[in-house]
Amino acid sequence: MRMFAAFTYRDFRVQWFGACTSSIGTWMQLVAQNWLVLSLTHSPFFLGLDAFLQQLPIILFSLAGGVLADRRDRRRTLLASQYIQMATSGTLAVLMYLHVVQIWHILALSFVTGLAQSFGGPAYQSLIPSLVDKKDLPNAVALNSIQFNVARVLGPLLFAATLSVFMTWGYDEPQAMNACFALNSLSFLVVINTLMMLHVKHIPPATTGAMRDELKNGLSYVWHHGTLVGLTVLAAATTFLGFALLTFLPLFAAQVFKQGASTYSHLMAYSGAGSIVGALTVAWLGRFKRMGLTALLMQIVYGGLIIMFALSRSLPISELLLFFTGFALMMVFSTVTSLVQLIAPNEMRGRVMSIYMIAFRGGMPLGSLVSGWLATMISAPTVLIVNGVLLSLVAAWFLLNNHGVRDL
Repeated sequence: MRMFAAFTYRDFRVQWFGACTSSIGTWMQLVAQNWLVLSLTHSPFFLGLDAFLQQLPIILFSLAGGVLADRRDRRRTLLASQYIQMATSGTLAVLMYLHVVQIWHILALSFVTGLAQSFGGPAYQSLIPSLVDKKDLPNAVALNSIQFNVARVLGPLLFAATLSVFMTWGYDEPQAMNACFALNSLSFLVVINTLMMLHVKHIPPATTGAMRDELKNGLSYVWHHGTLVGLTVLAAATTFLGFALLTFLPLFAAQVFKQGASTYSHLMAYSGAGSIVGALTVAWLGRFKRMGLTALLMQIVYGGLIIMFALSRSLPISELLLFFTGFALMMVFSTVTSLVQLIAPNEMRGRVMSIYMIAFRGGMPLGSLVSGWLATMISAPTVLIVNGVLLSLVAAWFLLNNHGVRDL
């Protein structure tokens, strides 16, 4: 089937399965960790700060990670990243088991996890094109987004199920959350095993210069390709303004809807389900005409949906809106990421993807921190309304001013 063309490649199937298993564990921990932070601090600022520290290393070190991805075996870099992330989630599980966890422990471990991802991320993004033919790359990017968003659905639901089972057995909520951290640590064993099974060979570059020179070459390449600059700016705006919605979901569950952790996990699951449908749509479309125009129009829709969610006080309506926000966001994300990977040549892909990741992933922590700080002074719904308006205005600006994106 056209929708699953990338699955005809053995290495892609193997890597997809490992990444999906690990992502389910990661999302289970993320939901548990957000609820733990809120339980310890009762503060939207610390929710934003934790999200900021998870992503800060990506801003600081992803460029170096991109050079490393072009110079070294991408699989070995990924393995090192997985080992470190397995250790951080295991450490949090031990701290919870000993009943000594404090907020600074969580923040420090989030930073170390982000540090591992800052080197693993460019390696992973630049490895995917090595697993499939170029004609099937948009399909592979979309299917990779599906595994990430299958995890966004199953991770929160598994968190809720784990919470329910352990509390039925007589454990309290912190002990049940501890099981989530331990299970996430174990999930990394699957992706480590699948990475070792890959047949892809590392092809070293013909020439290797100083890291500073290679960084300059990567930055210069992106700077002199206007469409790459436009796509990178669009990605940064999307995550800076759009991901506060996910950061604030614990607050909406607890303060707006007066519910507990189970409702929070269901809200996350609705968002993830919409993202899966969005990624499947991109996978089915493959490489289609006017991809840039489609991404810009979907971002305007995404901004409008965020505003509607912020205004809603009905849980069923909010769940439906989250489904459609997930769909719209994934249409933007998968389309823009496909375009960047299609434009970037293999010898530059690690550096180009690291610059793109700084914009895309870097926008998340900065946006979460700023939005979390603003939410302490005004309400979280008001912050989301402002973000939704700005998201739509950014997309409209790209539509009205020709920066190459709308014509891709």
